[in-house]
Amino acid sequence: MALTTDAAMVLYYDIAGDTADHDDWHTFEHLHERLSIPGFVRATRWIAAPGTPRYLIVYEVDAVDVATSPHYLARLAAPTPWTRAMMPRFRGMVRGFCTVVASAGYGLGRAAVSLRFSVDGDGARLRDTLARAALPAMADRRGVASVHLLAPAPPPPMTAEQALRGRDLPMGWLALATGDDAEALEAAVRAHLDRATLEALGAADVHEPSRHAFHYTATAAEVARAPANVVPPSRFRSP
Repeated sequence: MALTTDAAMVLYYDIAGDTADHDDWHTFEHLHERLSIPGFVRATRWIAAPGTPRYLIVYEVDAVDVATSPHYLARLAAPTPWTRAMMPRFRGMVRGFCTVVASAGYGLGRAAVSLRFSVDGDGARLRDTLARAALPAMADRRGVASVHLLAPAPPPPMTAEQALRGRDLPMGWLALATGDDAEALEAAVRAHLDRATLEALGAADVHEPSRHAFHYTATAAEVARAPANVVPPSRFRSP
């Protein structure tokens, strides 16, 4: 599977101003910091292709209770100077921890499509139907690597870091598919995760599918082998 754990933290957002500056901060400092926290396994950054929000970030974590772990909360309570400078530039943050409730296929493609919606109750009918039929059918199509269904956990607590950018919007249910052919991937989503099908299974507030291009990824194992707190190269424009 493209996701190596059964839980994830997912973020959607835009950045005011220089996105290259954001990418420097996110690549150099923030991902190293997050992936040094116990329970964080891998982080992947996607860019809207095209549209907004620009960023989709997926952190694979051991379990949703990482959201309230002392190591994670301690980091959120003490943002770095670079993070403090960056946080007020975040716009429209949607953030939440999720459980991976169904998956099909394997691998991580260069293109992704994400689809957000809400579900009343536990979503058992939708989850079971998609896990049994739609997700395997999508994974069998040419150009599709893997597809996952994620259900939201309770929203994480307000923290000092979140307060710098304003309260986050909660994450709903999410279908996330990746593949090596963007057009084939979109066709698979249209064929198996169309609005009428999802609404018939109890979904509401179904968003239009969002297209994303792969941008960056790193793992906790890589971070553990790399130096921490290194002075960034001069091309990085930290405050």
